Amino acid sequence: MKAAVLHAVGQPMTIEDVSLAKPGPREVLIRTSVSGICHSDLHFSDGSYPHPLPCVLGHESAGVVEAVGADVTYVQPGDHVVTCLSVFCGYCEQCVTGHPSICSTTAIKLPAGVSRRLSWHGGEVMHQFLNLSSFAEQMLVHEHALVKIRKDMPLDRAALIGCGVLTGVCSVFHTAKVEPGSKVAVIGCGGVGLAAVNGAALAGAGRIIAIDTLESKLDLAKQMGATDVVNAKDGDVVKRIRELTGGGVNYSFECLGAKATAEQSFSMLAPGGTATIIGMIPVGTKIELHGVDFLAERKIQGSMMGSNRFRVDMPRLIEFYMQGKLHLDHLISGHMKLDQINDGFAALRSGAAVRSVIDFAQ
Repeated sequence: MKAAVLHAVGQPMTIEDVSLAKPGPREVLIRTSVSGICHSDLHFSDGSYPHPLPCVLGHESAGVVEAVGADVTYVQPGDHVVTCLSVFCGYCEQCVTGHPSICSTTAIKLPAGVSRRLSWHGGEVMHQFLNLSSFAEQMLVHEHALVKIRKDMPLDRAALIGCGVLTGVCSVFHTAKVEPGSKVAVIGCGGVGLAAVNGAALAGAGRIIAIDTLESKLDLAKQMGATDVVNAKDGDVVKRIRELTGGGVNYSFECLGAKATAEQSFSMLAPGGTATIIGMIPVGTKIELHGVDFLAERKIQGSMMGSNRFRVDMPRLIEFYMQGKLHLDHLISGHMKLDQINDGFAALRSGAAVRSVIDFAQ
């Protein structure tokens, strides 16, 4: 099969012939239909987060089941599926207490460098990325890395739910548990941030303030449900949020993964407020907060993929889309072929694209 291979950090990917093993017990072979180019992929390709190389990146995807291994009962050939990096075992302490997104069983959720599903050059190891590797014509995954979906759901829209939309919306629903009528600020209006805006609207937030430096993305945020927009280029963001809200927001969501914006997300909170860090802050970066601000019961927390239960959440999000409540159409910046993937990454680095998608039917 053809796959986009990352050989070295900071270097363009190359299209290579890569082999997949046959499906083993509880494994599913998927024909990839669509894969989104997510900012998380960019973090790994640019070296902000380490990963064994060479590898096939990609993790936000949808496709059709081609074959299943022994003991697979959940799907069968022909089923439409969305993948998710939140692979779960179903029996560890995290899973049985309702936190499958942080499953601790490495026998199912394989650590980086352990999977041997991909190979090239007659047997040399090609590393699988986050148990998925969707920048390839096919994927071989554990059955607990996917969810079966209705066949009338467009697969390019469904792919977005596999990471960015799931993360943004579920950070609102599950991690922060936003209350109706509350004041919300979202920092960064890429795919995840816009999904968080949409999620806040679905949760019934009374005031939703979107923050970015690009007017085009702020315009999109209004279409996703933002009641107010703030261009971060126009002055002190925290001061302006406090002025807009009369003292701060109840919930803030940092969707960029930067030290400065993480600190701002905490500083713009009203007493009792909660800041949720969704963005992937580079390894080794520390954030600094004023200790006195905690006296007013302000809180800061992380979120792993929106604390999702994707087997339940994704079908619900698809229903929201089909009902016109989840605005996925606004998120796709363009479709491209696999051999255009480096152009897609360039567009993501520039900030111009919300989400480019690789369409394997092109």
